[in-house]
Amino acid sequence: MADAGDTADRDGPLPDDGTLTEQGLAPAGAGRILLIACGALAREILDLIRANGWTHIELMCLPAILHNRPEKIPEAVAQAVETHRDAYAAIHVVYADCGTGGRLAETCRRLGVDMVEGPHCYSFFEGNATFAARAEDEITAFYLTDFLVRQFDAFVWKPLGLDRHPELRDMYFGNYEKLVYQAQTDDPALDAKARACADRLGLAYERRLTGYGDLASHIESWAAR
Repeated sequence: MADAGDTADRDGPLPDDGTLTEQGLAPAGAGRILLIACGALAREILDLIRANGWTHIELMCLPAILHNRPEKIPEAVAQAVETHRDAYAAIHVVYADCGTGGRLAETCRRLGVDMVEGPHCYSFFEGNATFAARAEDEITAFYLTDFLVRQFDAFVWKPLGLDRHPELRDMYFGNYEKLVYQAQTDDPALDAKARACADRLGLAYERRLTGYGDLASHIESWAAR
């Protein structure tokens, strides 16, 4: 597992997106409940912690770039749980399946920790029931969240080699019809950036203000225990 970056200071600024992508976020060691999350969710989780005054909850994040290597997520989560288990009364995992093919759920069951329900973050941000109801009609949709809009080049453009070979775009995205931006925040600048991402991919654009969806209810349930 990659070393975590800066510590999660509830009252201070977050590390930049590049640090969250490549290094993650180390816990400050101040709570009794630890959330082990994807770095792409750091802003949203810390916003919820601050807004609700959950001073008993601590956050650590694994590198968000694992989003592109989901086969590595279960082992990274297992290492983090074993490293921090003795320091906290409870640990919860803020990942959905995220492309692990059920392996993350098996790992969490083996370790005795809870995780977020759903196939991926796009589903729980929209609400798993709502996303499932839309799924059949949106098989040709490509999704971005706030974090992925900000980090579009690092997670989409460069890993697919489109910075070097833009002519490959239609091979990758020719079967998609639209880009759906699931907005966690109402930010006109991010909206404009997401629309530009759709243009770069040659896709129609749709913005949905999802807020935090099922992520909020999961963390709220853990906070109350």
